[in-house]
Amino acid sequence: MTPAAEAGVWEADYRDWIALLKPRVLTLVVFTGAIGLIVAPGHLHPVLAFTAILCITVAAGACGAINMWYDRDIDAIMRRTRKRPIPAGRIEPGAALGFGITLAVGSVLMMGLAVNIPAALILALSICFYVFVYTMWLKRRTPQNIVIGGAAGAFPPVIGWAAVTGTVDLVPLVLFGIVFIWTPPHFWSLALWANDDYRKAGVPMLPVVAGGRETRRQIMLYTLVLVPLTLAPFFMGFSGLPYCVAATALGMVFLLRVYRVMTDEQDQDGRSLTNDAPAKAAFKYSIYYLFALFGALALDRLVG
Repeated sequence: MTPAAEAGVWEADYRDWIALLKPRVLTLVVFTGAIGLIVAPGHLHPVLAFTAILCITVAAGACGAINMWYDRDIDAIMRRTRKRPIPAGRIEPGAALGFGITLAVGSVLMMGLAVNIPAALILALSICFYVFVYTMWLKRRTPQNIVIGGAAGAFPPVIGWAAVTGTVDLVPLVLFGIVFIWTPPHFWSLALWANDDYRKAGVPMLPVVAGGRETRRQIMLYTLVLVPLTLAPFFMGFSGLPYCVAATALGMVFLLRVYRVMTDEQDQDGRSLTNDAPAKAAFKYSIYYLFALFGALALDRLVG
């Protein structure tokens, strides 16, 4: 905890409240939710479509705020997170918690009242899963935290689909599966070069528990499952050849990035001798990859 926080000096401006929402994470979550809404069969009035996306946005931000409240002790330890508003002493923990709960409840109520009940129920499930299952239960207890907890970030396309149709069928579940399988290679690439931070904070991320070599092997295994899975919409007849070509090309580049992570020069303990440059590149590409993949699906559906 910083001296300002210890002294009870809380000086926040609007940028700190925005930071509580984890805007970089939020962007990808909202995008996949919007794609689920766009590709769903049927029609939703533009005002209701905007409301649904807004609810997903607010709910994702609520999860970020509650996560920062709960993790404020380890955030203060890790170099990557110690400048966040709560550990830096700019926002009081109770205020952050109240902010998050208010946003969470408001987003679910708005989705239910303005759009439909199924979408609201799935939205509520996603919030509860992220807060209670991932943040409070899994994150500090098991190296499988990202694997199981990744389900929380995979809900948005299902919510977007349900907002239009009021139901859930195989296609949104496939989109859920794509994000779910994408999450471990995405996050473990980050964990490789943030390994010392997690070890210092006592968070059992896979590189801390199993070492760098096993983490690299797991990243490759999940990516080998992910790339064929992204072709499922084409083989189901839901998308056309343009999406198939785009998904294949994007997947091959992702596999190449992951292969470089696998073959990175390492010491006997599996630590990178190149300052984890391949892992950093794979992490950054994984973000663009998911944006491009879901964008290609939407374009394919709209043009088709």
